Amino acid sequence: MRNKYRWTYNTGLAALFNLFLSVMSFMLCRLIFVLVNYRYFTDLTIDRLLTMFKGGLTFDISAVLYTNILYIVFMLFPVHYKENKLYQLFTKGLFLFVNTVAIVVNLMDTVFFQYTNRRTTASIFSEFQSEGNILSIIGIEAARHWYLVIGAIVLIYLLYRCYKTPVTAIQIPNKWAYYLVQVCVLCVSGYLIVCGMRGGIGQSVRPITISNANKYVEAPIETAIVLNTPFSLYRTFGKKPFNVPAYWADREAMENTYSPLHQPGKNKDFTPLNVVVIILEGFGKENSGFLNPHLENGLYKGYTPFLDSLLKEGLTYKYSFANGRKSIDAMPSVLSSIPMFVEPFILTPASLNELSGIAGELKKKDYYTAFFHGAPNGSMGFDSYAKTSGFVDYFGMDEYGNRNDDDGNWGIWDEPFLQFFAKKLNTFRQPFMSSVFTLSSHHPYILPPGYEGKFPKGKIPIHQCIGYTDYALQRFFEAISGEEWFKNTLFVITADHTNANDHAEYQTSQGLFSIPVLFYRPNGELKGYDQERIASQNDIMPTVLEYLGYDNPYIAFGTDLLQVEPEETFAVNYFNGIYQFFKGDYLLQFDGESAVALYRFKTDIMLTDNLLAVTDEDTLAPLLSQLKSIIQQYMERMTENRMIVK
Repeated sequence: MRNKYRWTYNTGLAALFNLFLSVMSFMLCRLIFVLVNYRYFTDLTIDRLLTMFKGGLTFDISAVLYTNILYIVFMLFPVHYKENKLYQLFTKGLFLFVNTVAIVVNLMDTVFFQYTNRRTTASIFSEFQSEGNILSIIGIEAARHWYLVIGAIVLIYLLYRCYKTPVTAIQIPNKWAYYLVQVCVLCVSGYLIVCGMRGGIGQSVRPITISNANKYVEAPIETAIVLNTPFSLYRTFGKKPFNVPAYWADREAMENTYSPLHQPGKNKDFTPLNVVVIILEGFGKENSGFLNPHLENGLYKGYTPFLDSLLKEGLTYKYSFANGRKSIDAMPSVLSSIPMFVEPFILTPASLNELSGIAGELKKKDYYTAFFHGAPNGSMGFDSYAKTSGFVDYFGMDEYGNRNDDDGNWGIWDEPFLQFFAKKLNTFRQPFMSSVFTLSSHHPYILPPGYEGKFPKGKIPIHQCIGYTDYALQRFFEAISGEEWFKNTLFVITADHTNANDHAEYQTSQGLFSIPVLFYRPNGELKGYDQERIASQNDIMPTVLEYLGYDNPYIAFGTDLLQVEPEETFAVNYFNGIYQFFKGDYLLQFDGESAVALYRFKTDIMLTDNLLAVTDEDTLAPLLSQLKSIIQQYMERMTENRMIVK
């Protein structure tokens, strides 16, 4: 009797069992993710991990259903031909293929997380679409993380061995009954599948998104444990990055709370100094000995001796932050005072808007402008952004010319490229504004031939590369210090983002954005270690322009660090679905709808004491109001193409 009616449940139960195997493979990938990246998560406990894994099950089910949707259709579609051996061989192959891709993507992100501290989204395809070295980088990382390759092979083999193939030798006594039952199964299953994809049952349940992961965590970085990479990719394909919120109905009140429109004062004449902005790849604040006298019981030396010497002679800040976590976030933030909200600006439709920046504004004062990056021309869209924001010329690998200095991964080694930069600066008419973006302190963390052992290796691979780029920076300053234009130049040195971190305080939601910001004049006019103001990449543009005495209005989402009172300075960034707002003594975390955390970040360095529940409204409300004003005006200006003053 049992075999007689097997056709009523045969393929359905087999599909259910195999989908369960897929969910288990996602869970095992999450476990591997945590084990490999454990040091990035502070204060993890078994109870908290169980909460995150429980929350992650919802995202895994959704991703498994999306991943296997074709397999599900083939297994449940009411055709009696699916009860034969060849058909089931095809469906097994389909199942193994799509789940192999999902496993590989999950485990690859286990490595990539170490550089971004978030799950990869669909923007990755735009970010690296012009890079020709991705396969070689993947190969290098696969060799370095061979244990993940073995893990992938084991997981795929287990799927293969445990896969449940339906019985194919089945007699169907009545095809009308067969089709009636199968259609009913398909309808019920279809409803449950849609609910699983959405993350819940009922019309009131909104489809889950990446931001829903914050429900299960205490820090934004922990959302990477709850999420899985396939889900993050699916949920961000074709996603509109700019949705204008309606926080403020009263525009005048909103702009009185905060406005990105800068109306420079007339208190000084314009001084046409040359401006050179240097963006150092991966130079997190942790690498500086000068900025970390407290580390390792006062014995920490860091890996940037030359940069430290400049920090002592220039104006820098104890609290200084990046606005994003990727190189592609940094150029708009540093050079145009545009923060990264939701997705990198360069990858959004707003990148086609009218745009300005330090270069564009100084062109109005008859400056010559040029941008330098040693990667292949077109890399990460830097050349397009440079042109849009006001740079007249772009110098990349093509203009450098000598491919013998190519590192084989990202572009020209920093030392020869910075020497090329120095020589070009000597040929520019004054005044000029120029910027260079270095690249050698980037994974796979290798040094040029002949430099192995010259720099301290430290505790993580990036340290010796930081030392190499610091040396290249020293050689650059040696090359230009005797030039006539040198003393008439304002130098700005910062980092694009942090990278691999060693000390626990640099693995928090604060530390992961901590970078140096330095203003340096060879004549010593700008000097000091400011321990009150909060600085960020967004502040560089207004600080430079107003230091020069620039007298035209412009748009910038930062402040003039030289004139604004310490209590009015701030930093804002976006991290795994959470807006972070640093102002005064506080770090406010906001999910777009409500505040989720409040810390005294200057004293609570590890961000362990969430004060939100015990903070009075007089403290919280002004922070929340200004942050909402920043977000709403950013989104409005992006969607309405209002990033320049006409």
